[in-house]
Amino acid sequence: AAAALFLLLFLLGVLGAPALGDPGPLEDVVIDRYYIPKICLREAQMGDFIRYHYNGTFKDGKKFDSSYDRGATVAGVVGVGRLITGMDRGLQGMCVNERRHLIVPPHLGYGSIGVAGLIPPDATLYFDVVMLDIWNKNDKLQITTLSKPKRCNRTVENSDFVRYHYNGTLLDGTPFDSSYSKGSTYDTYVGTGWLIKGMDQGLLGMCAGEKRSIIIPPFLAYGEKGYGTVIPPQASLVFSVLLVDFHNPKDGVFLEHLEVPESCKRRAVTGDFVRYHYNGTLMDGTLFDSSYSRNQTYNTYIGKGYIIPGMDQGLQGVCVGEHRRVVIPPHLAYGENGAGDKIPGSAVLIFDVHVIDFHNPADPVEIETVFRPEGCNVTTRDRDFVRYHYNCSLLDGTRLFSSYDYEKPQEVTLGANKVIEGLNSGLLDMCAGERRVLIIPPHLGHGESGARGVPGSAVLRFEVELISMEEGVPKGYLFIWHGEPPANLYEQMDLNKDGGIPADEFSTFIKTQVAEGKGRLMPSSDPEKVIADMFRNQDRNQDGKITPDELKLKSDEDQEKIHEEL
Repeated sequence: AAAALFLLLFLLGVLGAPALGDPGPLEDVVIDRYYIPKICLREAQMGDFIRYHYNGTFKDGKKFDSSYDRGATVAGVVGVGRLITGMDRGLQGMCVNERRHLIVPPHLGYGSIGVAGLIPPDATLYFDVVMLDIWNKNDKLQITTLSKPKRCNRTVENSDFVRYHYNGTLLDGTPFDSSYSKGSTYDTYVGTGWLIKGMDQGLLGMCAGEKRSIIIPPFLAYGEKGYGTVIPPQASLVFSVLLVDFHNPKDGVFLEHLEVPESCKRRAVTGDFVRYHYNGTLMDGTLFDSSYSRNQTYNTYIGKGYIIPGMDQGLQGVCVGEHRRVVIPPHLAYGENGAGDKIPGSAVLIFDVHVIDFHNPADPVEIETVFRPEGCNVTTRDRDFVRYHYNCSLLDGTRLFSSYDYEKPQEVTLGANKVIEGLNSGLLDMCAGERRVLIIPPHLGHGESGARGVPGSAVLRFEVELISMEEGVPKGYLFIWHGEPPANLYEQMDLNKDGGIPADEFSTFIKTQVAEGKGRLMPSSDPEKVIADMFRNQDRNQDGKITPDELKLKSDEDQEKIHEEL
């Protein structure tokens, strides 16, 4: 029995009988990882620089030290003997935002000496630690592309001017700055020392519209000094960046020819007047203006300084009907100040343009003969009466008017100011049966104001076919004699010899002269009206009959006026 009791005591001694009472001194640090973040991108390794907060207490809960009370995190190198051994060991393997309880025995803390007035000899220390930052002097910039547009013609290079939005946080997620809260982008040059080195590098190669996460170690950020109260010393920075736009001060206008008509006979030059539709967007796609929303083209001279320089350049060489994209850097647009509340300062502008038409103030009517009958000897002249069919459209094909919508062809006396000047000149020197296409500039059409259904300053396209023509009479005449008029004109006209010529007698006489080929009326679709106008002109007192004193030849009247003027 005695032997058995000894054996039990021996075993208890070997197996740690003191556990029945006080466990005795700890041999190593006790680590309680009471909070581990779901995502741990990195663990603190020997030689890493770390930044952390802690509370230090004794076993009874009495606090002996706290970084929180000092209002500053602790920064240092882990695992190289600069910290008490227990802390060196207890911090290794920690993730950013991980929280640990550490119990440090005296021989791994301040030992049998302690710290005068603060930590007694042989004190076990309790630490509550949160890891905030980890980095190494061999670290490089960490760039993660979060999203990238499918279309990217160009990326950021040194000396480019960039406009970007960002959210800035410390590595533990604490926000320190955001452009979004200021309501405007951050605008600066890249690679010229205006930015911290890490941002200078992190923006290179970005496309407009790209989103990146950029993690910057302290030595490429604000280093040992930090920045103000928001960025502590030795802090890694995390930027979430959206590049809104960028350009280079040396940039010119960039043109993209989206759609050019196969037949382009003429291209716009300086001094031409262009009518075009456009959508204006920023580089991120934000629409700032559109002519389509106003349902009205933008009309202007190009190369004359009436529009922003980039557009003056960008519209050079356009064809009618062309779709063109014009990318304009800010120094050729609205510069550093922007325009209104839609165009920010230093913004690159993108115009998607559709050219409706253009002309030059010196343009004549453009005449293309589509068909001309053989043996064409007689052609239209000024004052001729013509019948013609026409289709009228804008140069983009928009149909405006057509004589085919009516029962009869159009009728007009050329040179009588009854049609627009360009159409009048386009109908001259035509044969019956001839077909033409006329391109009529607005100064020979409906001008800047336009007309019902015709936009202001529009170039018109007419397809015309001459149906018939009648020889006209000089301006101001309703009837002309083919030879000398009768010497006793009144007596011949006064058919019943009663000393007065009523309307029916006058009409009968004129019609007889026309029938016998002695004279001709001004051509008209209503000869009766022409004769009635002649009678009214001669019946000067409007009493219904013409007296000998009232009857005068137009040529004599004109002669009398000359004498009066002399």
